[in-house]
Amino acid sequence: MARKKRLTQQAALPNQAEEKKEAARYRDPFQEKLGAKVEEAGKVLEGQGRNILYGLGALLVLGVIVWIIYSWMGKSSAEAQTALGRAIETSQAQVTETSPPAGSTEKTFKTQKERAEAAIAEFQAVADKFGGSVGEKAKYFIAVNKIYVDRAAAVAELETISKSGGEVGSMAKFALAQAKAGDGKFDEAAALYKELAASGDAVIAKDTINLALADAYEKAGKKDDAVNVLFELVKSASEAKDKDGKAIPLSATAEEAKKKLTELAPEKAKEIPEQAPSLDANPFGN
Repeated sequence: MARKKRLTQQAALPNQAEEKKEAARYRDPFQEKLGAKVEEAGKVLEGQGRNILYGLGALLVLGVIVWIIYSWMGKSSAEAQTALGRAIETSQAQVTETSPPAGSTEKTFKTQKERAEAAIAEFQAVADKFGGSVGEKAKYFIAVNKIYVDRAAAVAELETISKSGGEVGSMAKFALAQAKAGDGKFDEAAALYKELAASGDAVIAKDTINLALADAYEKAGKKDDAVNVLFELVKSASEAKDKDGKAIPLSATAEEAKKKLTELAPEKAKEIPEQAPSLDANPFGN
């Protein structure tokens, strides 16, 4: 789970004119509260882009909300935004045996299953009321949350949604691959990851997909394939330059891939030259 919770996130903000217009039109107490959470998460994830390795237990973490809020909800009506946002917030509610403090309006649930059931009901209401693109997104979240309620049904729904194409289809295919891996069907998971990597879809970072692909290969007993994928991932990341020709620091995903490559094939890892330290780097680490 540690790897699954390593975060990335996320999408481009709308242009300034649209942003000002939407802010003036859609701000309500709920959005102020959720927006604060998004801004806080955004600061934590700053610079990591979408390099997040989504897991079935981590698909709905706050980092994903950052991307969803700015990329998905910005294209919907105010009412649809709020409804989808409330359902997402329910899916993110704390799972604990401890009751919230007196006077608190924060939702809590005793188990992940109980939380998932509540979230599914809200997402279903969104899908029924709004339909269209918002409904598609709600159905994706329903399928993901069903992992905790009815795994077989969740996998079937993810398979259907994954064939729809577009952003939702890509996200569903990634979730489906993770479900396959969770069921020990590593070859099937690898095939799905390869499809995503080859599609060039920008919704999920290619490094994130390839790191998951390498993991599936390793667990399927295909060490050489895993090493090759990791090597290419790290090599490309190490050679990446910015517009000024300076080396780009490795992302969290690339760093993790490098660590894994060193574990699996230390001699192969040595073939990748170390990045030269930036001349602009502060020697005191500030």
